[in-house]
Amino acid sequence: MRVNGGPLVVIGDSLLDVDIEGVADRLAPDAPVPVVDVEEERLRPGGAGLAALLAARDGADVVLVTALGDDPQGRVLRALLNGHLEVVPLPLRGSTVRKTRIRARGQTLVRMDTGDGRAVTRATEAALRAVRGAGTVLVSDYGRGVTGGARELLSGVGVPIVWDPHPKGVTPVPGCALVTPSESEAMQMCGQPYLGPDQAARQLTRTLRAEAVAVTLGAQGATLAHAGGHYRRIPPPTLTSGHDVCGAGDRFAGASALALRDGLPVEDAVAVGVGEASRFVESGGAAAIRLRGHELAKEMGDRPRTPMEVAELVRSSGGRLIATGGCFDLLHAGHVSLLRRARALGDALIVCVNSDASAKRLKGPGRPVVGQRDRVEVLRALGCVDAVMVFEEDTPDAVIERLRPHVWVKGGDYSGRELPEAGSLERIGAETVVLASVPGRSTTGLIAAVQEA
Repeated sequence: MRVNGGPLVVIGDSLLDVDIEGVADRLAPDAPVPVVDVEEERLRPGGAGLAALLAARDGADVVLVTALGDDPQGRVLRALLNGHLEVVPLPLRGSTVRKTRIRARGQTLVRMDTGDGRAVTRATEAALRAVRGAGTVLVSDYGRGVTGGARELLSGVGVPIVWDPHPKGVTPVPGCALVTPSESEAMQMCGQPYLGPDQAARQLTRTLRAEAVAVTLGAQGATLAHAGGHYRRIPPPTLTSGHDVCGAGDRFAGASALALRDGLPVEDAVAVGVGEASRFVESGGAAAIRLRGHELAKEMGDRPRTPMEVAELVRSSGGRLIATGGCFDLLHAGHVSLLRRARALGDALIVCVNSDASAKRLKGPGRPVVGQRDRVEVLRALGCVDAVMVFEEDTPDAVIERLRPHVWVKGGDYSGRELPEAGSLERIGAETVVLASVPGRSTTGLIAAVQEA
């Protein structure tokens, strides 16, 4: 068995899913349609975003390469993903797609789709870096354009690729370790005559030049065919019960991809996927997903907000505000890891950045290498950062007392030493969390390496 230690990289189209839950016990007087008395509105990532979120909730390290719009729905989607996984954003042309289900007593009555967003298909350097560091790759195609650039992204990738196709998407690249169509998708991909899932799986391994194809069959599990032509049915561990199957395919594909990353043979990986998808449906499916701070995410998605607006909004909604500080000169993987872990501690993260003059006094002549305007723009582009605040003083005491965060985060290089801002943190009653630094990642080291080159 080969174990690939890198993260699961999910490439695909992300949507905003909304469930409006209520009770329907009467018909409208003007038409024979049910009247739904709304009790709750819930938001979650959909599409590739849901596949990535479910894998991250397993405790996996997940990177999501997806297109995100700079509109209210796109900002809500980004806020819902923050703190759970790393997002590598691609440009989106048009408005973020929103899928809204109207539900009563656990049954979906109607679904309304809005938004015309499509990805601008180009492989960015950040996306290429993410794929090069992957332990395995899951392509979650929802027909909105992200996978149009997948061939360039996946060229020469030496780790297993799992491809979850879509009728409006692109053809999977040759050599996938596993392709995971549903039975209806397999029917469309095979054309006529359709001879059943077993023959469809065998046919698709040939036409797609895949190592294996698993056609998912809902409550009946899946049928798996290998490139050699043999196939077998993989039943669920128990008879699956549950009304909401939304997201089951995402759960199956993500769990199978993680199992392949951990070195399991494809047959065992598909069995893991079938079992996890079955348990997902039995536990309530997508409708049962509860994300902390989703109401706060909805409010924060209305428009870009200043640091003080973010702080007030988090406090007024009963959320947990996280803040951290530093120069963040020549942003590197260690910085990103710290910021992602910091954001996971609460509902919003504000980064306090030393001004150019402050950084020069702290770091010495020649620093910062990158000016404050560019440092702020790079930090703002990170999905885990909700706002950035620049301070001129030598220490962040003043901004700490203005923001009044619940938690102040520092990197591991401060472990065992008293923080310069300890007095301010004590006055406002903030908790201090020191997170371990990523070994071998430092701005000083980067500068030294450039100077030696």
